[in-house]
Amino acid sequence: MPHVDLKFITRNLTEEQQNAISEDIVGVLKKHFGSTDDSVSIRLNEIPKDDWKGEVYDPIIKANLDKLVKKPGYSMD
Repeated sequence: MPHVDLKFITRNLTEEQQNAISEDIVGVLKKHFGSTDDSVSIRLNEIPKDDWKGEVYDPIIKANLDKLVKKPGYSMD
C-alpha cells in the first residue's frame, strides 16, 4: 500500500498533467512493488520556490541525506 507525497516547486499543473504524472507513478509502483491501482495513493504537493529551503530542503532532504536512495545534486547551505 504505497503512498507517494511528491513535493516540487510550483508549476501550476493542469488536471490533465497531474493525472498523467499520477498514472506514470502508479505504473512504476505496480512494476516494482506489485501494487494494484487500488492500493496506491498519491499527493502532488506544490511548494513555492521561496519556501523550498524551509519546508523541504532543510527538514526533509538535508536532515535525511544518509537515508536518501537518490541524493540531490545541489545544496542550500
